[in-house]
Amino acid sequence: MDRLCNEIIQLVLNELDDPTNFSLTSKYVYAFTQDPYVRSSYFLSRYGRIQALYWALGRGRLMNARVIDTLLSSGAHTSRYFVQCAMHHYYRTAQVPFIKTPWVRSMDLAVFTHFQTIAVRLYGNIPLGKGDDDGSILEGVIKESRFPVEQRHLKWDTLKEILEKYKFIPFCNKDAMMANFPLVLAIAPGLLSYASANGFTMDHKYRDFVFRKMFEKPSIAFEGRPDEIVRNVRELSKLDSRMFLSRTVAAEICMEAKQNEPAYNALKRLDKEGLLKFEISTVIEDLIKTFSRTRSVTFPNTFCVLQQLYSDFPSDDPVVRLVLLLQVFHSENTGSPLLDSPPPNYVEKCAAKIEEIGLGPATRADLVEVLCSKFAPERFKGILEYGSKQMHMSSRDVEELVLEVALRCLEIGCKGRMLDRLVTAHPFLHDAIRVQVMKRYRLDLTDLPPVEDAAACVMFEVPLCQDFVMPRVTLTERLAELTQRSPGAAAATVQTPELVANSEQPTGDAREGANTSAGASARDGGDDDDLGHVGQDTLSMMIRKDELGPSRGRRRFYDPFATYQDTTGKLTYPPDHTPVGRWVRQHYGHRSAVTAIFMIHAVINVNPMIVQACTSPSGIDGRVPVTLKHFKILAHLGRAAPHALVDDIESGCKFYFSEEDYLNPLELSPFPLPSKRLRKKKRVKTEKAPSPVGVASFGVAGPSTPPQTPSAAPKKRPRRSTASSEAKKYLVPDSDDELIVDECDKLVYEANCFARKRRAESELQLWVKHLAALLLTEQRKLKEQKKQIRAAAEPGTKVRVARNEFVKHMTVQLARLRKADKEQRARLYGPDAPDEDFSSGEDDEYHDRVVRGAKRRKTAAE
Repeated sequence: MDRLCNEIIQLVLNELDDPTNFSLTSKYVYAFTQDPYVRSSYFLSRYGRIQALYWALGRGRLMNARVIDTLLSSGAHTSRYFVQCAMHHYYRTAQVPFIKTPWVRSMDLAVFTHFQTIAVRLYGNIPLGKGDDDGSILEGVIKESRFPVEQRHLKWDTLKEILEKYKFIPFCNKDAMMANFPLVLAIAPGLLSYASANGFTMDHKYRDFVFRKMFEKPSIAFEGRPDEIVRNVRELSKLDSRMFLSRTVAAEICMEAKQNEPAYNALKRLDKEGLLKFEISTVIEDLIKTFSRTRSVTFPNTFCVLQQLYSDFPSDDPVVRLVLLLQVFHSENTGSPLLDSPPPNYVEKCAAKIEEIGLGPATRADLVEVLCSKFAPERFKGILEYGSKQMHMSSRDVEELVLEVALRCLEIGCKGRMLDRLVTAHPFLHDAIRVQVMKRYRLDLTDLPPVEDAAACVMFEVPLCQDFVMPRVTLTERLAELTQRSPGAAAATVQTPELVANSEQPTGDAREGANTSAGASARDGGDDDDLGHVGQDTLSMMIRKDELGPSRGRRRFYDPFATYQDTTGKLTYPPDHTPVGRWVRQHYGHRSAVTAIFMIHAVINVNPMIVQACTSPSGIDGRVPVTLKHFKILAHLGRAAPHALVDDIESGCKFYFSEEDYLNPLELSPFPLPSKRLRKKKRVKTEKAPSPVGVASFGVAGPSTPPQTPSAAPKKRPRRSTASSEAKKYLVPDSDDELIVDECDKLVYEANCFARKRRAESELQLWVKHLAALLLTEQRKLKEQKKQIRAAAEPGTKVRVARNEFVKHMTVQLARLRKADKEQRARLYGPDAPDEDFSSGEDDEYHDRVVRGAKRRKTAAE
């Protein structure tokens, strides 16, 4: 160690958090660390010029007068504010609450006195009274920012002197001014140049924080507020190119267009002068479009804001038009929720509002889009009445409109209540929905993507029963999951654009989620050029969160400052919804073709809410039957089976191969069903047995029967040949042998019945047999895939093919079902009942022959 040069020892010291132990390794290193220049270089290189003196004063045993002089001469920054905090802390005042350690109190009084002498020589008399330090003065600027300019006590010259002469700057990350100083620069942007000269750099993460304070609503309104905002934005943008108004803050200002008019007017002036990096019209258009995906479109307080934004910046986007029409029909539908009819003069009020906004006359397509929205008014009869009166639609046109709306609502998972009301008001929809479902949505194994196309199987979705509460992962996450699955599947990710183009287009909730993700990804850019996303939060709410929220990141798991409306308004489904799959089961019954198709779609889309509702009602008779087809589809797609299916099998549901086993073929046909009169089965006429002889003799009046004709007389029962024959018995009368034989015959009869009962295959054993065969088939496919990849790989390459979710999940669930079957037989036949595994029969299809290893064969031979 003594042979190392001083430069290497200095580099080693700079990498250590506590170099005390290293300094004691040898006398040479210890003497080297006593040099004041070495100690000052350690703090400067490790903590930087701004925070070097702060960390150095906390190591009192290392500090002396020469180290302090070397630090200051080497470029360590010190300000009057730093000296004030150090003196308050050393003399134990309550002005520095953010420092919990001994800090400067670890130094000797002589060393600290030397530090104070240097500070007085630099800055003269230092005020030490309560509230006289530079940090408190600048915090007063933040408090007075809401007052008019003429009522503010702190003048520009005072603020300039604190930064230019006394070198103010936050001296550590724990300092509260580290977060408050950007606010001061937002109020007085001209101070940014002096702060930059002192070494302060504005982090771009404070950008939105700063501009929100610029546009904050003042406590007392005054005329020059818009001019002040525009001037501050212009100056701050000139001083730092990274400081610009983002789309996020612009949308927050637009959400307060009514409450904070000066900020909204200043935003429009900035747009006209070209000081924004975007057009405010596009922000407002995107802002209004966000309401089509959240339940906040039904809130009455948003209508006035959206109406003003649309009147200032009109748009031809159809989604914007849909949002405004929804607002119109919702705002006037304020009758009692118990009454299904619309309020009085509902049609006239809606027509007047539509004309006032400037949307023009509503069309049939507008009514369809409004009714198909997730957040359509629950009492939709007023909208149909609007079409009849304002658009002069006949009753046939209304029925066609209702039919189109009902068929589109099938793919929107939360429109169960709407469908229930539509079918109740228009009974013809019952058969129309059944026919449409059978024609368009029936699936078979041949309709699934090929097994070889792993990417298509991962991304495959069906339009019905999509989970709208917790939608499936996005396309990127699916491909990441596919990449981790196997090398062969990872190679398929290169063909993603072709797969997406050739796959079925998403419908309903999936289409809406895809549009949201695409819009968000298109707006996101780099760290410095990111213009921000558009949300529905207001400016005041975001300022309150910034100021009152916990400063430490680990305490942000729960935000107590968010109101109830802030959380519920952003949900993507209505508050009082009914899933379409649940309504189908209640309306069409658990044993219907429509319910069976919806059940298959729910299983493919992994929608636990619908699967649980269909398979777990009270009683086994009320459940939708689980079939082997469900598991075959999941095995084809490589997805885990929902737990509700396995729970249903364990509870004793009957085994079916597909829905065709328990449904009438007439119900599965994609044609309207015949009338009930024609659907009645022809009953076979049965002959009544003659009244027993001697009924009248007992005094019992039997039913009066017409006299039987000779043709209707019952045939005579043929005589049995064994009826008159008697078996020979070799028993001695009145002996004990007769009783012994009777008891033996009884025991033999009971044993035969018990044996026949034990040999019967239960429903659970039937499920285990077929699921085991399906799992064995999937395992063989994995082996074949591994062989192909191994043959294509280079020699010596270790090949590993991960099991898909179906194989992993079914391996565990089959063990669970076998255990349940064993417990069930133990309860029925006793604990000594032999194990009967019906999954391994005479057929080779259910055999899994495993080849023993060489060591096991050798051990067995010995």
